[in-house]
Amino acid sequence: MNVTRTSHRALVITVSDRSAAGEREDRSGPAAVARLRDGGFACSEPLVVPDGADSVEAALRAALAEGARLIVTTGGTGLGPRDVTPEGTARVITRQIPGIAEELRRIGASEKPGGMLSRGLAGIVDAAPGVTAGALVVNLPGSTAAVGSGIPVILSVALHVIDQIGGGDHT
Repeated sequence: MNVTRTSHRALVITVSDRSAAGEREDRSGPAAVARLRDGGFACSEPLVVPDGADSVEAALRAALAEGARLIVTTGGTGLGPRDVTPEGTARVITRQIPGIAEELRRIGASEKPGGMLSRGLAGIVDAAPGVTAGALVVNLPGSTAAVGSGIPVILSVALHVIDQIGGGDHT
């Protein structure tokens, strides 16, 4: 695979009560990290936080303050009572990019009907006080299958999005 190397920093946030409590191994986060690294992003090991809009918001804000340009969350996008990753994400993103979320749902539904139930968001955070540079934020479901089909979608547009929010031209 011919990959263009970039110095852009990515971060993966796994959102799971059970993984945060050490009751279940996080498999989707490490899978996302590996694929982002293969795609040319500098990416540390995943951060694992419990479900909840407040914990998601805090983790996203911390990642932005540390200079992450691409943030991918896994987990918390479903219909369960504690699946509120999109709500925490909505508190942080400046503008939604519905096309990315729609494509992720389309692909997920083509793989299994439950894929259409993901409520994940995608959007950007513009540079502002406390945010070193703009960033792309995308919510994925918390399965390795969703990560396997979702990361290529994200990688197909991530560099263009990062360039655009930094003031780049439409090329």
